[in-house]
Amino acid sequence: MSRALFAALMATIGMTMPAAAKTPFDGVWLFDKAPPTPGVTMMEVRSKGAKIEGRVTTLWYGPVEMLNPRIEGGKLLFEARNINDRDHPTRNWSVSLTDGKPHLEGQIWESPIAIDGYRGTARDAKARAFKFAALPPLGRPIPGKLAATPPMGWSSWNKFAEHIDDRTVRAMADAMVSTGLRDAGYRYINIDDGWQGKRDANGVLQPNAKFPDMKALADYVHSKGLKIGIYSSQGPRTCAGYEGSYGHVAQDAKSFADWGFDYLKYDLCSGEWFYADADTVQRSYHEMGAALQATGREMIFSLCEYGRFDVGRWGRDVGGQLWRTTGDITDDYPTMAKIGFDRNGDPALAGPHGWNDPDMLEVGNGGMSADEYRTHMTLWAMSAAPLMMGHDLRETSPETLAMLTNRRVIAIDQDARGVQGKAVRKQGALEVWAKPLADGRVALALFNRGGASAALTLTAADAGLSSIAQVEDQWSGATMAALPASYAVPARGAVMIVVKGQ
Repeated sequence: MSRALFAALMATIGMTMPAAAKTPFDGVWLFDKAPPTPGVTMMEVRSKGAKIEGRVTTLWYGPVEMLNPRIEGGKLLFEARNINDRDHPTRNWSVSLTDGKPHLEGQIWESPIAIDGYRGTARDAKARAFKFAALPPLGRPIPGKLAATPPMGWSSWNKFAEHIDDRTVRAMADAMVSTGLRDAGYRYINIDDGWQGKRDANGVLQPNAKFPDMKALADYVHSKGLKIGIYSSQGPRTCAGYEGSYGHVAQDAKSFADWGFDYLKYDLCSGEWFYADADTVQRSYHEMGAALQATGREMIFSLCEYGRFDVGRWGRDVGGQLWRTTGDITDDYPTMAKIGFDRNGDPALAGPHGWNDPDMLEVGNGGMSADEYRTHMTLWAMSAAPLMMGHDLRETSPETLAMLTNRRVIAIDQDARGVQGKAVRKQGALEVWAKPLADGRVALALFNRGGASAALTLTAADAGLSSIAQVEDQWSGATMAALPASYAVPARGAVMIVVKGQ
């Protein structure tokens, strides 16, 4: 690797070439933590006389400041603080050297790390497992014809994280059929992070030992009348520390197509320190979108870049059918509500073949009450959001199954008109949302974000109508000729109806 090329790589993630070493720790130190726990990717240390400066860039948690770096007892000691989360407490980190090789110990947020690394210099090409991957210029918009309605299915991450394997994926496909979820509209079985092994001598990415035959697995899922999805990152490592597609985009797209996959979730993750602005992020997604198109196989392209850089305005142009509007969901009401009510994307940018994605469903994972999960499902349906389940399908309770397979609620989400609903009235903790439907009716949702049950009165004006001729409760199926005097909405609960005008 030439000095100029190494300098370009450093500049891509905001670093510069180090000056001549003045302490044993000076320089750029490169790390590669084996999965499943992601570690530090790069540490830069500079000394100026008695003053030591530096920073660390992590695979998952972003750039880390070095506070009060000093050498004591032969170790480099410093307090670490995540630059993007300054409210989080600082952590004590230490770096020791053994035979010139650094060993770092400390914590990233709540997770302890202990990681070895090696020095990267202009003369040591082997110190970096990644080659500098220059992005092609942004090409023409990629036409999309997939996902006329929001995709529905299951993804492994929320329940299994990176602890996923061939046997479990097959079991989820079996359960999708036996529970009736497939027949309710859920079609995708998506493998998230954790399937990747190493690249062979030709750079072709191989699955790890947990996935002995990807094509056979895809064939099995297809035999159940289902489709199958896979995951990668445009960075050198995925969120869980596995091999990403950095420098191998077209090669990986071909592998996914050859194996028979129908869906790709492409996660910015470690790529955010290589592609950190609107231009490079957009081009990195276009690169994969074009590579998928070049395979000749139809694959849903899911953009996971956390809603940055106004992704809804260019998601379709890079070949995407859905794009994340937020960071990761977790199985608790405050996080779910913050995403669903406040970070579900611009409704004007969503519609057939391109959807705002507020992340996967947590229904069935046990962290919320039945009323809270009903709010979750109602919000996602009103938002025309992709419905990707995230629980163990083998352990679906009757109550959860009834919620996930309610055909009236699913029909609101899958309505052919593709309108993303939005709030039309707010009254303290209460909200009224409206979503016009293809048949001329209007879906209305009543949300109570407060901690106590409350009554809310609806009017025809909430639906943009002059009068109401029919009301259907979407959760119970009950119908009536007119709106009641008021609706009782439970704490953190929801009511969902469809109304028809005169």
